[in-house]
Amino acid sequence: MPGGPGVGTLPAHPGYGDTDGGPSTEAFPAYGGPAAAGAPAGPTGGPALGSVPGGPVPGGAPMGAEAPRWPGPEMDDPFPPVPGPGGPGPVVPTPVPTPVPAPAAAAPARPKPASMKPTKIKKGRSKLLLAGSGIIALFGVAYGAGLLLNHSDVPKGTTVMGVDIGGTRDEAVGKLQTAFANRAATPLTLTVGGKQVELKPEKAGLSLDSQTTVRNAAGSDYNPVTVIGSLLGNERIAEAVLPVDEEKLQVALQELAGTAGTATEGTITFDTGKAVAVPGKPGSSLDPGASAELVKKAFRELVATGKTAPVELPVATKNPVVDQAELDRAMKEFAEPAMSGVATVKAGGKSLPFGAKSLPKILSMQVVDGHLTEKYDLEALKATYGNTFDGVLITRGTGEKTAVTPQDVVGALRQALRGKTAAERTVTINTNGS
Repeated sequence: MPGGPGVGTLPAHPGYGDTDGGPSTEAFPAYGGPAAAGAPAGPTGGPALGSVPGGPVPGGAPMGAEAPRWPGPEMDDPFPPVPGPGGPGPVVPTPVPTPVPAPAAAAPARPKPASMKPTKIKKGRSKLLLAGSGIIALFGVAYGAGLLLNHSDVPKGTTVMGVDIGGTRDEAVGKLQTAFANRAATPLTLTVGGKQVELKPEKAGLSLDSQTTVRNAAGSDYNPVTVIGSLLGNERIAEAVLPVDEEKLQVALQELAGTAGTATEGTITFDTGKAVAVPGKPGSSLDPGASAELVKKAFRELVATGKTAPVELPVATKNPVVDQAELDRAMKEFAEPAMSGVATVKAGGKSLPFGAKSLPKILSMQVVDGHLTEKYDLEALKATYGNTFDGVLITRGTGEKTAVTPQDVVGALRQALRGKTAAERTVTINTNGS
């Protein structure tokens, strides 16, 4: 303490404040004593830090010596270390408290803009919100009810050409057949060059496909307009499928051209019991290409309404396809040999001759790719041989055994008609399938 004995002094020597001499064990003047000569005074009258007796030294310490400092932390210690038997104990530095930063000043409150001020909902607007919610709820109920009622193969209200076919697929097919089957089989009335003719839809490759029509119309429609509209009785229109066999239609129209027009095609007839060549001549005839679309349209109208006015088909000037050279070839290669004698067909030990009386009922000529070729009337052929081959079975390539058919007889007759000798003009149908 200031004014007391210096730390570590022996009993035989005075403390720091004694002017007779300095402490024998301390390197610094006594704390609180008079400053050494020439040393600046400290705040308590002792030598200032960094000063030594003898005068100030730049830097606060003699050259080559460590700057003097107080033992322990650089502050007054209210509890100096107590000397022990072996000298003073270690000095424990007093922890310096960590400075706590001052809390940041709160930002000044900003005034709310006028647009963010709470506003009151007017009663009129509240009623509009309630009304809108009610409409949405009603819409949801109606949509659900529509889906429930339309839970079938063909949705309720589905129509084909004005006929409601809603229900299961079988029910829909039945409704189509009831409404349109007879119409689809009714012959079309056509006019060619002022002459009225009929054309059967089946022969012309025209038909109504009920199965495909129903398949296309089946399936749920989740469109809200359609679903809710079904509750109000709205129609869901489906297209009828009316397939056309273009090849059959062209063949039928060409046949009409040969009978209804003024132009005639070169051909060979067998009406007199012998082959007769008939040259063709130019004239007006039905135009098959231009007539096809008119026939399709007439058929669709017939199925949809059950009636149609006679359709005038376009005609054009036509020259014969079969010229004299083609007539001569067909006469020599087929017609004359065919009518030269009896042709016999055998099967299973049974036989049937074809001659001048039966062949004209069966044979005719047709134009195929500009050439004349024979044509067989299968119905007339079946009527000619009747029950001649009853009981005769033919083993087919599959191993199955079946009765003789008109096609089997035609295959043998075609070969026999080209024969020149009696043996060549007799052909036996192979019944063992080899």
